[in-house]
Parts: sequence; C-alpha cells; structure tokens
Amino acid sequence: MLSFLLTLKRLVTGLWRALKLKNFQALLALVVITLTSGTIFYVKEEGLSVIDAIYFCVATLSTIGHPTFVPQTTLGKTFTIIYIIVGTGLFLGMIGYIAYFLIKQTDKESD
Repeated sequence: MLSFLLTLKRLVTGLWRALKLKNFQALLALVVITLTSGTIFYVKEEGLSVIDAIYFCVATLSTIGHPTFVPQTTLGKTFTIIYIIVGTGLFLGMIGYIAYFLIKQTDKESD
C-alpha cells in the first residue's frame, strides 16, 4: 500500500509540473474536449449510458480497447475510426509529457 501511495504522489507531482507548460495545458484541454465529444456521441448515437460511453472513450484513447462494445451504426463506426486516429495521438502526447516529468523528477531525486 505504501508503494502505491508513493507512486501516486509521484504521479500527482509530475502532473502538477506538467500543468505549468502551455503545450501540456493545450493537450489536456483537447483530450478533455475529445472525451466529452466522444461521450456525447456514443450516448446519443449508440445509446450507451454516460458511464459506459466515458469508459469506452477512455479505453479507446488509451489503446486498451473495449472487449465487448462495437459501434452498431455506420455513423458510429465512421466516427470511431476518426476518433481513434485523432484521439490516440492527443492522449499519447499528453501521456508523453507526464512521463517526461516523472523521469525528470526521478533524475532530480538521484542528484
């Protein structure tokens, strides 16, 4: 449990440092907009509940994927293709910034 708490502290510290950069702020805003628009789309078009739609969006953007849900409509499938291409790049860019600050933080601790 202690290891989890220390890791969580490092993650929050890395996020806090990353939030000071304009590029990270822009990526974070774009990811939030992407998640929001995806959630709204899947609730309206595919009939998912809000929590299922958010779960599907996060699983899709984090490249994990959802094991059981497949869009049923042609519009849903087309939207999902575009959503994956655009959203995955944004999400991974944001994760890259967080990873950079976590590594940078570790370098400072070892000095």
